[in-house]
Amino acid sequence: MAKFLLRSVGLVGAVALIPAIGAAMAAVDVDTYKELDQFMSVFERVRADYVDKVDDQTLIRGAIDGMLASLDPHSSYLDARDFQNLKTQTEGSYGGLGLTVSMEDGAVKVITPTEDSPADRAGIKSGDYITHLDDALIYGGTLDEAVDKMRGDPNTKIKLTIVRPGRDKPFDVTLTRQIIKLKPVKWEIRDRVGIININSFSKTTGEGVRAALTAIDKSLGGQPLGYVIDVRSNPGGLLDQAIEVSDAFLDRGEIVSQRGREASDIERYYAHSGDMAHGLPIVVLVDSGSASAAEIVAGALQDQRRAIVMGETSFGKGSVQTLLPLSDDSALRLTTARYYSPSGRSVQEGGIKPDLPVPQLTDPDRKDRPRLREADLRRHLINEAKIDDSVLEDDSKSDPRFAATAESLEKAGVKDYQLDYAVKTIARLGKFPAPASASAAKIRTPKG
Repeated sequence: MAKFLLRSVGLVGAVALIPAIGAAMAAVDVDTYKELDQFMSVFERVRADYVDKVDDQTLIRGAIDGMLASLDPHSSYLDARDFQNLKTQTEGSYGGLGLTVSMEDGAVKVITPTEDSPADRAGIKSGDYITHLDDALIYGGTLDEAVDKMRGDPNTKIKLTIVRPGRDKPFDVTLTRQIIKLKPVKWEIRDRVGIININSFSKTTGEGVRAALTAIDKSLGGQPLGYVIDVRSNPGGLLDQAIEVSDAFLDRGEIVSQRGREASDIERYYAHSGDMAHGLPIVVLVDSGSASAAEIVAGALQDQRRAIVMGETSFGKGSVQTLLPLSDDSALRLTTARYYSPSGRSVQEGGIKPDLPVPQLTDPDRKDRPRLREADLRRHLINEAKIDDSVLEDDSKSDPRFAATAESLEKAGVKDYQLDYAVKTIARLGKFPAPASASAAKIRTPKG
């Protein structure tokens, strides 16, 4: 069978060949056959005696979903609709609100809003719960049903009821659906600092980052003082695009490795010669919504001493999913490996810890809003190395360096404190550029 197109470590899976069913069954031992006999007995009893007639497809789909749900949060069965949604996340556009959501104990939980989407502009945040759509309770339904209701024709309205941890009462938000065009890369220049905002790792992200670097140089008529790579609230995506993005800022060395079940099952990926950023200072901004492919980029540039990582500890998704086609319109998304940064560390559970923790002081809800991370998901993969619980604690601890309030920053015209701090850091470093190989730990940063 031919390989499928995509390989991913984020919301999308990678391509691999399906093992022959006969070979797989040959490896099943006698005890397993007994368990399969028991399964068939239950299947037949439900078909014959359940109070309502249930079609075979519903029962089999339920059995498959239950089997995969016993593994980890990222392994799943994709039917035709799921398969199409997956391709949309990496290739296309859709009419909707711009939300990445998950199901937790029967409730729809926001993972992250897409930048510049209706949800983002309305102030919906990671960790919010959606309880009602147009006043209809959605608790206890399926995630597919909720997503289908939120998607729809552009310019149509829908009311969401939001429960936000830290707030006493739910609140309603009415949004107008629009075409969500996936723009993986945006750029701007601020105080001669190039800002590259990476929203997702779709099939054109690497190309978009290279184009942004060229465009920044052209707009300035020369090199900037340095770059800020913003991967906050980036849920991940394609592995090859994370490698391309990292490669654009590295001249040599390992970017990432992935390791499967067997000790010999290791793949390593290396940078090619040529740093498009010319060794200029780099800050990578991360937060609790930076996952998977975003963590590969942050980890690679951090371990190679090429960038300072700022912000909050990242999500902590260090697993690789493989997409195994089962038919023309269905597939199995299966976790098949863990990935490791150049220094050999796995970010699974623990995430990428910033060199300089910088709170988002312009978010008035930052202290009350819990951060959802991989370690909070049921049945998440355990890191092979023991993770210090302090790594997984809340990021809202007070720091005397960051005493400003959201109100005072608003009066000063600062809308995004983390980005503002990163730009000021680059502006200072740009006056005294360090060699590309300089240790990020030795770079001084501005106060305030």
